[in-house]
Amino acid sequence: MYKLYVIPGSHACRSGMLMLAHKRVPYRRIDIVTLTHPVMVRLHGFDAGGQTRAAGGRRTPGIRFGDLLGTVPALAEGARRISTNYGIARYLDRQHPERPLLPADPELRSAVEEAERWANDTLQMDARRIVFSAALQDPAALTRATQDGRMGYLLYRSSLVRRLVTPWIGRLIFAARPGEDGRLLAELSEMLDRIDAWVDRGVLNGPELNVADFMVAPSLALILYRPDVLPIFEGRPALELVDRLLPEPVERVPVAA
Repeated sequence: MYKLYVIPGSHACRSGMLMLAHKRVPYRRIDIVTLTHPVMVRLHGFDAGGQTRAAGGRRTPGIRFGDLLGTVPALAEGARRISTNYGIARYLDRQHPERPLLPADPELRSAVEEAERWANDTLQMDARRIVFSAALQDPAALTRATQDGRMGYLLYRSSLVRRLVTPWIGRLIFAARPGEDGRLLAELSEMLDRIDAWVDRGVLNGPELNVADFMVAPSLALILYRPDVLPIFEGRPALELVDRLLPEPVERVPVAA
């Protein structure tokens, strides 16, 4: 049985979980405390998969530390160690060819890999910054909003810990700054336009789901923990993709009168 090392509520980790579920292979989820994960996965034999990440154009010390030691999700099968969603997707396709994550058609595969790269390199980090920007503006409100949702609670089960630690993570690790929220939300609209175009072309949210679907949807689900962004999403194909893969919990869906 596979072991998948994750941190709770991580959109990157949810991508790995969705891919394993898509392949219908059993695995055991191992939760690691947020901020300890680079050290913990390194102790379990993983590395960072050669990543070189940046947030807001900056490689903060926290990002450099993670890129040096290790990252999640991290997949273990016996003595084998696979880091990053890129590596996990290709490993699963080799080991379990059924229900492929990467299309066989060369043209479609090229488009899917383009969307996958963008989702990993740009969308994933921007999603963090959009949420952490809200944490800087109103930590109490975001703490309440992240108690439960499409991916469960975010980062820490304790509301008090989320209230105290989340703004700190946003500033020091992901370079979130007060006053940039308007720009981030304007960029969100542009990113959703790009995703909608991929949906229209059949690259995303087609009859057969692929690795790019599993990379894009969790990042959008993370952003949707901010209640104020829902009007930006409404009526868009991008929202249909999120609803397909990570539907809103039943208890949080408004009941029509």
